[in-house]
Amino acid sequence: MSRKPVVRMAELEIDPDMLDAYRALLTREIEASVALEAGVLSLSAVCIRDVPNRIRILEVYTDKEAYEAHLRTPHFLEYKAETAGMVTSLTLLDVDPIVMRAKP
Repeated sequence: MSRKPVVRMAELEIDPDMLDAYRALLTREIEASVALEAGVLSLSAVCIRDVPNRIRILEVYTDKEAYEAHLRTPHFLEYKAETAGMVTSLTLLDVDPIVMRAKP
C-alpha cells in the first residue's frame, strides 16, 4: 500500500501590531518541524506583497499519520498557544499537488 502525501495551504491574517513577533514564532516552528519530524517533507511560508500580515503556508507531509503527528508535537502546540492572540483569521485548505519540484 502506497502512502498518499498530505498537502495543505494555510491562509492566515495576523494582527499588524504583532507581525514581527508572529514571524519569529513561525520561523522557529517551521525550523523545528522540518528538523525534528521525518514526516514533514516541507513547510514554506510567504506573505502577500504589500500586505505583509497576510501569510500563506504550504505544508507537505508524507501521509495523514505524519500530519496528525505534527499537530501533537510540543513545538507545534507551543506555537499555537503563543500565536493564538496574533492570528485574526485562519483558513486551512486541503489542496492537490499538480507539480511540485525542488532542488536538493
